[in-house]
Amino acid sequence: MAARAHGAVRRWAVVGALVGTLVALPSLVAALPADDADVPAAELRDAVLASADVGFSGFAVSAGGLSLPVTDQLTGVADLLSDRTTMRVWWRGPTENRVDVLTAAGETGVHRDPGGTWTWEYEGLAAVRGGPGALALPAAPDLLPAPLGRRLLSEAADGELSRIGARRVAGREALGVRLVPAEPASSVARVDVWVDPATGLPLQVEVVAAGAARAALDTRFLDLDLAVPPAAVVAFTPPPEASVGTAPDTDDLLAEAGRRAMRVPLPGELAGLPRRPLEGVPPAVGVYGRGVTLLAVAPVSPRLAGGLRRALRGSPDAVVDELGARLSAGPLGLMVVDRPRGGAYVLTGTVTLDALAEAAAALPGAAR
Repeated sequence: MAARAHGAVRRWAVVGALVGTLVALPSLVAALPADDADVPAAELRDAVLASADVGFSGFAVSAGGLSLPVTDQLTGVADLLSDRTTMRVWWRGPTENRVDVLTAAGETGVHRDPGGTWTWEYEGLAAVRGGPGALALPAAPDLLPAPLGRRLLSEAADGELSRIGARRVAGREALGVRLVPAEPASSVARVDVWVDPATGLPLQVEVVAAGAARAALDTRFLDLDLAVPPAAVVAFTPPPEASVGTAPDTDDLLAEAGRRAMRVPLPGELAGLPRRPLEGVPPAVGVYGRGVTLLAVAPVSPRLAGGLRRALRGSPDAVVDELGARLSAGPLGLMVVDRPRGGAYVLTGTVTLDALAEAAAALPGAAR
């Protein structure tokens, strides 16, 4: 046991030194000049969307500045969007990849395969199997520059895009494309994506909220190897000594939320945003909007609503009125709306506080 502990300390000392060196490098490398190229913004977007099968491995870091209210249900998300997250990634494709999240306390690996994911806690020798779901809370792999850049540009119209020059990211020349959402309800001022021109791979993504001077989310590669990693590095089988569990199914939780809701349909539009047809999402749960401007509405239990309501009202920046309690954390808004017959709606998304209030007033059965 002592030998194992000593090995772990030595292992993490090496990892810590490597990560510290990588974190210090970007500011030095970014000072080197980068050559721009005459590539239209729409062409860069198309290259980004075609890059999902580009294989690579490397280190990435995500820095968030979103001060979400902390509840038992949102602690992990709040930490993810407010702290610095360091990740080691091996990417063979969208359904075959591995992301190790490195912290001072240890390492957690997320191994994705066509059937779902394995989450492996190295220090605790614990493996958890999760299946694909229609909706899920954000996790560290979602903040990698490559998949995040593709997601944010996936529905961008040509008129929302412009070029913003070039810079160096992870030692590579990257071309910049800026997305400014057209929806008046959007709380996102702009999204800047820096793209490797040879592969279309997003190397850095910055999300800036309306009225803010600094990015609410900045995720970038620190080191990158554009080669397909071996399958054996990505694959995972729980070792014999591991404890093995199963993660709660997000779709089952959504279905339960739907059963709790009053049997009234949600509107086809909220705050000027059309409802999106999403397969596998219960009728009582609605997702509205397009691109980077999205609003999600879901009925929740009194217990969950109570925790969120207390957390929101405990924030000095929250707005509390007859419609409910709402808070803006950078570009992310959160609101709890009570229903007179019990229960509540939770509204969240990249929309303004005014848009949240407008949507709350239009919900069926909401308190007035």
